[in-house]
Amino acid sequence: MHKAGFVNIVGNPNVGKSTLMNLFMGERISIATFKAQTTRHRIMGILNTDDMQIVFSDTPGVLKPNYKLQESMLAFSESALQDADVLLYVTDVVEKPDKNEDFLQKVRKMSIPVLVLINKIDLSNQQELEKIVELWHDNLPAAEIIPVCATAKFNVDAVLRRIKELLPDSPPYYGKDQWTDKPARFFVTEIIREKILLYYDKEIPYAVEVVVEQFKESEKSIHINAVIYVERESQKGIIIGHNGVALKKVSTEARKTLEKFFDKSIYLEIFVKVDKDWRNSNKRLEAYGYKDL
Repeated sequence: MHKAGFVNIVGNPNVGKSTLMNLFMGERISIATFKAQTTRHRIMGILNTDDMQIVFSDTPGVLKPNYKLQESMLAFSESALQDADVLLYVTDVVEKPDKNEDFLQKVRKMSIPVLVLINKIDLSNQQELEKIVELWHDNLPAAEIIPVCATAKFNVDAVLRRIKELLPDSPPYYGKDQWTDKPARFFVTEIIREKILLYYDKEIPYAVEVVVEQFKESEKSIHINAVIYVERESQKGIIIGHNGVALKKVSTEARKTLEKFFDKSIYLEIFVKVDKDWRNSNKRLEAYGYKDL
């Protein structure tokens, strides 16, 4: 009998959701950096075996929105509560259950199986971990609690086995050769944005949107033109850097990662433009692919 279903991953920023998604998939599908609010969209990954298809969705971190972009990110996370067969709520050994009580209240009302994954257990000890598990049992009594460590890949296979047990009997929803619902251009923008998150400090990474204007693929190479949009002229200067050094570093590192991702030679040109206050504009957010608010 074949099993298939939708497994949605939710949780607060910076608890390792995207890293776990990549481990489940065995692919580098969702960008994962040390900075919060890395994931802005709902990213689907499709894991296929002979007798199973798991459709994973990694969602933006749950947070109280301060501007319209974050409102859209929260909407993506809340949508994951509506169409899942299994919900993975990712937390860690530092986070307290009451951080997002409103969101947890919605999780408590769900009738589907909920697995709470307590990540980063390498930062704790047995006694502390037992207290954390008990605390989450008190907050989500119907949920199963599974300690994991993404960096050491601890219990990742156990989570996958449990998911398979919980999935309904069903034919696959997608073709067996499909591994995501996102187009190639999407992963180009994510990889460039990842480098910006890694190489720039403070507000800069969160004021940036990346758009691919040209993606021409041949048998052995891909030509890509991309634009980094910022909110202010001062941010444009920071992105470019003195004599263009900062932008060149981002371009070089993005190109290397893209060549590994696509397994082809990459010719990458990146430009920087100003789109004033785009994070608070419904029109601009919709143009950039975020949910219309």
